[in-house]
Amino acid sequence: MRAVVQRVKKSTVTVSEKLAGSIGQGLMVLLGVGKEDDHRDIEYLSEKILNLRIFEDEDGKMNKSLLDIGGQLLVVSQFTLFGDCRKGRRPGFDKAAKPEIAKELYEGFVCKCKEAGVVTETGIFQTDMLVDISNDGPVTLILDSKKEF
Repeated sequence: MRAVVQRVKKSTVTVSEKLAGSIGQGLMVLLGVGKEDDHRDIEYLSEKILNLRIFEDEDGKMNKSLLDIGGQLLVVSQFTLFGDCRKGRRPGFDKAAKPEIAKELYEGFVCKCKEAGVVTETGIFQTDMLVDISNDGPVTLILDSKKEF
């Protein structure tokens, strides 16, 4: 699994001009599922994201996690995170999971975050979405459950 994690003041996702998900302060996560991923990747990535210390403490240092601040989470599926652009000009998506597998793992990730007590909103899987992100900082991190980078 791969994730682009952005610290936000607020974020929304709209599908067909209808609001699908909206959060205040927290993290906006673009989540891609690879064909080699399984439930261990959900465990690793959800724990990592929920506990990343990227929110400022009283001294202005990044020492607090999403759980510490009671922040919210917006998770949007993003298969293009597995796009391979090393050859040619069109990305290849051979490493992305098939939609039925990706959906199951994506929903498993969302459930894991909700089980941790985090208010978690989502987009709509396998649709064209418009994502609004008010990146705070900006703070943006890229995570990979296989630790490939």
